[in-house]
Amino acid sequence: MEQNKKRKRIYPVSMTAEHIPGVAELEKLCFATPWSAQSLELLTREGIGMGVVYLQEGKVVAYGGMLCVVDQGQITNIAVHPDYRRQGIGKAIVGALLKHAMDERFEEVTLEVRKSNEAAQALYRSMGFRAIATRPGFYSKPTEDGVIMTAYL
Repeated sequence: MEQNKKRKRIYPVSMTAEHIPGVAELEKLCFATPWSAQSLELLTREGIGMGVVYLQEGKVVAYGGMLCVVDQGQITNIAVHPDYRRQGIGKAIVGALLKHAMDERFEEVTLEVRKSNEAAQALYRSMGFRAIATRPGFYSKPTEDGVIMTAYL
């Protein structure tokens, strides 16, 4: 008889200044043009942005950030350490950002994703985002179009 594997619950927590060094290291690991620690600090300033992190044994293994402007959110980055991918952590991170946006009564949340990143696009679609436009040459290293996706809340 086959046992059903139960996924453990994933609880992202609010990003604080103490998480910035770990988030900055994750940025360097996951992105060709990582955000600086100084830029990441914007995600901890109320009224400007917010971020969430997922920790394993005190270490940042995933994070997501969102800039907040009036009634709109702009997701900046979602990053999951390669050793922790395909476990539902990215979905939990996006879910936490969307929950914040709904709690704040945002009208929409937007993000850009590489055109080639079909897995991320599928995740975002499953969470209510839809592609609304393309930004030619938006990404560098390598140069690639960005797909703009929006969730209307």
